[in-house]
Amino acid sequence: MKRVLGTLYILGLTMVMFALTMLIPLVVAYVGGDAARQAFLNGFLISVGIGGGLAALTRRSRCELRARDGFVLVSAVWAGLPLLAAIPLLLYFHGAGLPLSFTGAYFEAMSGLTTTGATVLTNLDALPASINLWRATLIWIGGMGILVLAVAILPLLGVGGHQVVRAETPGPMKDERLTPRIASTAKALYAVYFVFSILCFLAYRAAGLSWFEAWCHMATTMGLGGFSTWDDGFAHFDSVAVEMVAMVFMLIAGINFATHFNAFRQRSPRAYVRCPEAIPYLVIVLGVGLVISVFLYVKGVYAEPLEALRYGMFNTISMATTTGYANTDFAQWPLFAPLTMLLLSGFATSAGSTGGGIKMIRAILLVKQARNELVTMLHPHAVSPVRINGRAVETRTMSSVLAFMLFYGLSIAVFTSLLLLSGLDPITAFSAVFASVNNTGPGLGPVGPMGNFAVLSDFQIWVCTFAMLIGRLELLTVLVLFTPIFWRK
Repeated sequence: MKRVLGTLYILGLTMVMFALTMLIPLVVAYVGGDAARQAFLNGFLISVGIGGGLAALTRRSRCELRARDGFVLVSAVWAGLPLLAAIPLLLYFHGAGLPLSFTGAYFEAMSGLTTTGATVLTNLDALPASINLWRATLIWIGGMGILVLAVAILPLLGVGGHQVVRAETPGPMKDERLTPRIASTAKALYAVYFVFSILCFLAYRAAGLSWFEAWCHMATTMGLGGFSTWDDGFAHFDSVAVEMVAMVFMLIAGINFATHFNAFRQRSPRAYVRCPEAIPYLVIVLGVGLVISVFLYVKGVYAEPLEALRYGMFNTISMATTTGYANTDFAQWPLFAPLTMLLLSGFATSAGSTGGGIKMIRAILLVKQARNELVTMLHPHAVSPVRINGRAVETRTMSSVLAFMLFYGLSIAVFTSLLLLSGLDPITAFSAVFASVNNTGPGLGPVGPMGNFAVLSDFQIWVCTFAMLIGRLELLTVLVLFTPIFWRK
């Protein structure tokens, strides 16, 4: 019982810290005098009350976390914070007499914090600035993970964070550290994220966006989330300069932030060359973007080669990095192009980036393992372990990757089946689930780049919401909670 209360204590502290982020849109609302200021004030007070009350009631039970406590806490935080994030949305929409159910508000908040970028809202340009700012800020916070920030602060309160980060860190190699202390590692990653965010913000401003739009799109670019302040996204700007900024920083955010940190620390780009993911990631994303651009030109979708390159490359990079921006309705292209881009989102980004999917490192390990299996078929006595950067990968790591892929495939199959049973057509059902599990955002059909998830029923939205959650926490972190052995003493 003490460990349960100790976990609740840390959850309460995390809720209080998260509530403080509501001060950002609250200040904007009061300065701009928009209609959502009371919603954010009340949302802030309610969230602080819930988190503070929980922490106060359990403060005598704080203790060091065990591994299984970390899994419970991470899942509880990522399921609980969207509840708080949805409060201002519900208060504003209900106060303004606009339709937004609890299901829709929770979905929107979960989509933001998991950096999925799928939305159920329309007429975005008519919303108060503070609401759009809040949606973008959720993605920026979720980009590196609210717990990465938390473990940099919680040790000051006497609460360790190694178990939390190990459960929340994306990718199969969770035990590698940049610095000796886990809190220092969290601070280092967040510092890199912050520096790139500032550069992206200034680049958008220089490209012609207003200060407000530059902030919102910086937040959703670095978080690889894809929320926009306009229903038609980047098509509204129709600016090559703005799209170039987005492409550069989407590619940057898709690389392991540990690699960025090492490059800064060593003051050399060799860190990117030594990274097992960075070069394959860039080659595949840019190569597929070029292939799709040529395909669009050959098929006559665009009459000019440069025009085909512009739209093909931008949307490919956006989907591959699981951002979900669109500067045109690519769902209207011949099916090969949007389907290829959607499938690319399943594995292109690096572990330790803000992207979703299975991550490039797992794809590389699987390809190497498949090659070794073929070699073993020809030479049964050959010993050929999978190697990354010259080091043999542990059998335990490969088993973890294979187990992950099994649950990944099963999850997509089960969720797609549920949506099919609920009445969705196959393309919409599969693409909605695939985009949710991989935290990509837009799918195909009605949930495509110029549509949204508001066309789905409440049941269908809850399926996609859970898919986003387990996708963000890489499946096993959540699914392990549903095993009987986890709860045995």
